[in-house]
Amino acid sequence: MSGRSRLDRFGVSFRRERPNPGDGTGPSSRPSPLTITLLNPVSETQAEPSLEIRRAEPGDWDAWDRFVDGFEGASFFHHSAWTRFVEECYGHPQRSFIAWRGDQVEGVLPVSECRGLSGHRKLVSVPYGVYGGAIGTSAAVRDGLLDAAIAEAERSKVSLLELRYEDDPGREFQKSDLYWTFQRELPDTPEGVLAMMPKKARAEARKARKRHGLELTEGHWYTDDLYRMFLANKHSLGSPALPARHFHLLLERMRERIFVHLVRRGSEPLAAVMSFAHRGTLIAYYAGTAPNADRAFSASNFMYMALQEWAVERGFRTFDFCRSRGDSGAFRFKVHQGFEPKQLNYCYHLVGANSIPSFTPSNPKTKLLRQAWTKTPLWFAGLASRRLARYLP
Repeated sequence: MSGRSRLDRFGVSFRRERPNPGDGTGPSSRPSPLTITLLNPVSETQAEPSLEIRRAEPGDWDAWDRFVDGFEGASFFHHSAWTRFVEECYGHPQRSFIAWRGDQVEGVLPVSECRGLSGHRKLVSVPYGVYGGAIGTSAAVRDGLLDAAIAEAERSKVSLLELRYEDDPGREFQKSDLYWTFQRELPDTPEGVLAMMPKKARAEARKARKRHGLELTEGHWYTDDLYRMFLANKHSLGSPALPARHFHLLLERMRERIFVHLVRRGSEPLAAVMSFAHRGTLIAYYAGTAPNADRAFSASNFMYMALQEWAVERGFRTFDFCRSRGDSGAFRFKVHQGFEPKQLNYCYHLVGANSIPSFTPSNPKTKLLRQAWTKTPLWFAGLASRRLARYLP
């Protein structure tokens, strides 16, 4: 069923926003975006403001973020700062949608327009993030937001619309079964973290602390250490990394929600992790380890144990170990730490594309490329990654 025919079920009206020649959306550039109004099937005595779904504008961001902060189903990546950061860092324009009923926000759908390595445009919710999709106060709101995004994808003639849902949105989409996430409730006390770990992982983490003297310390000034180790790890895996600017700009734009931790042995940095805070959850997102740090000192075992202890001390209730491919070493490591995998529901609406994306490290066709990447000098990998990261959202 097309996006428009689905909208007809809800009594939806379409209109175009007036183009603004001064902001690059005039007749000489792109077609103007859709505004969608859901008409309430109620009597005059029961009348309430109709539900209007339209493209988000800068003046909406404060209300958008108040809604995200107060809505249980929202993720860290639903904050407007994330799509604005993506646009500033990579030039991917935001194409987000917001649902208003009168002066109240009822739902949001963060979307960015990106280009892949093939040069084809696509709409992604959300790029460089692991959770996205429409959130709203009712199924009608969520469906309306989805249909608005589908209509935008069809109108813009992009290759596809990608929606990185954590849970099944209950709609007919093509889906990927590649990615899994790992989350669990934290214990009441820091001591309870070690007790939750499987026997082998617990022994490795305890040895790292007592025998090797590893320590966890926190500070935004460790971002350069994180980037250096992150780049080296990606290089050894045969994958492009993110540029240093990605980490520093993200920290500038969302500083109050971001923590950076460093694991050290004396003055020697062994591992680092950047985490995001959202509604009582700490999300361990970007990480890197020094060469041989895991083999010699169990640095990663220690880091995630100590990070969870730190989270408990700060009042966090949930730890999110984040996304991994089901066939990856990271997936196996997280299971080794005692986390249960949960499959993510990444959904795709194809427009110009014939199939969902398959250019990932899990694809055997990328093996030669990955092997060649590991043989390049690290300085070259860093330089090339700065250019490639824009096309790998």
